[in-house]
Amino acid sequence: MPILETRDLIKHYRLGNREVPALNGVTLQVEHGTFLAIMGRSGSGKSTLLNLVGCLDRPTNGEIVLGGVELTRVVRRDLPRIRRKELGFVFQHFHLLPTLTALENVMLPLRYDGIAAREARSRANETLEAVSMGHRLGHRPTELSGGESQRVAIARALVNRPRLVLADEPTGDLDTETASSIIGLMKQLNHALGQTFLIVTHDPMVAQQAGRIICLKDGRIESDCMK
Repeated sequence: MPILETRDLIKHYRLGNREVPALNGVTLQVEHGTFLAIMGRSGSGKSTLLNLVGCLDRPTNGEIVLGGVELTRVVRRDLPRIRRKELGFVFQHFHLLPTLTALENVMLPLRYDGIAAREARSRANETLEAVSMGHRLGHRPTELSGGESQRVAIARALVNRPRLVLADEPTGDLDTETASSIIGLMKQLNHALGQTFLIVTHDPMVAQQAGRIICLKDGRIESDCMK
């Protein structure tokens, strides 16, 4: 069974008196352990697709199935629990809490999920070690470089052992060398842990590292290439 399926996914936004189409019937399947890049020009529907899969928005029509659960049938109050347990998020601007240390930022999803402090600390420590940030546990985001901040953000996305990690332009704020190291880290985690990644990117270098590339145009899948 695929880890993720979308079936004829449609999303329209209302702009004044007009309906603006963002997705126009996107159907795809993502298998466990896939390293998938989604590309397309601005307005192609990439971010909309990511938001729908991430339970941050609802489709106008169609279905999203994650791990056998049809998300479009889940009541809204249960969506935060699914986001915490099944999904990890990595953002372009990191979104680390500035008052917390690297360790505390990574512990946060576990604490929200009711995990005891001692276990949360142990798991967060282990995950930071896995992304080569064990030496920066006590540092706050202002004391970290962009690449280090993104490594902490990746650790936070992984600490709950999610079914799927969604990354939105994860190298967008990084220089070329640092971006390459971050994508290399994601590839390493993909191979070592079998972690499934779905990455929205404009960067051809990022896409070249993916085992599968989907290109969107005008809210539809223009091409779907396996490497």
